[in-house]
Amino acid sequence: MKRFTPFENWHSQCLTSGAFADLNSLFSIAQYQDWPSLAQLNQHDIVNANQQAIEFIDNDEFEADGRYYETFIFETGKVPTRARNWHDLFGAYIWQLFPKTKALLNQLHIEEMANQACTQRSKKRNALTLFDECAVVLAVTDDSWADAFRSHQWQEVFVNRRAQWGHSIRAYTFGHANYEMLTQPFIGLTGKALFVNVPTDIFCKDLRSQYDYLDERLYEMICKQDVLADNSALSPLPLLGVPHWHDDNQHADFYANTDYFRPKRRKNNNDKSERA
Repeated sequence: MKRFTPFENWHSQCLTSGAFADLNSLFSIAQYQDWPSLAQLNQHDIVNANQQAIEFIDNDEFEADGRYYETFIFETGKVPTRARNWHDLFGAYIWQLFPKTKALLNQLHIEEMANQACTQRSKKRNALTLFDECAVVLAVTDDSWADAFRSHQWQEVFVNRRAQWGHSIRAYTFGHANYEMLTQPFIGLTGKALFVNVPTDIFCKDLRSQYDYLDERLYEMICKQDVLADNSALSPLPLLGVPHWHDDNQHADFYANTDYFRPKRRKNNNDKSERA
């Protein structure tokens, strides 16, 4: 697969697809004529786990400091943000959408590093990083959705039940790497789904309230239920299959590509466990 290379310049045309609908609704990102400034990104009121105000700063300040990335954020509240960089831009928006969860992930990295007996990263730190980069929160009103996704019933969730999207299921991007790669979508682009059970009326609320609710739920699931102790709660999600996120998926035959929408791998006598 060709290595992903982001646009070097500001490219607002790539931000008009349905995958960016929430960012456009809440931050109007497609309306910018050039990269948002730090001042524009800092129009918020959020804090880190130490109750220090989060401030997006020029990456040069961090580079001159010498502390580890997670430590720097935890101890100062400052989030290094590279100029003209899609990855860091979307990271800043995720901080604003999920402030409690982002602060918690930062805190858990610090705790894991303190408990780390060697240089090898723990399973939990790997899960925290994978979630931070690649997660999509699938808010669902019943468990049948999670069961179908985990068994790779792509036809069922994306075609047969398509009309239920927005009513009993909705996708919310958490991983900022997902957003970066969705600027130039390609077949094969896959995220990691975490299923969050929600009440049936959640999708009737305004968008900001939906994100606030999910931020609280994620905090509880990660902090109290330890759902990210490892990667086992995360399920593969072909991102271009999400309704309205990619123009081609309006046609049912889009989902016939089994190289992308792969069937669940069956157990055989040589497998010790079932793998996706």
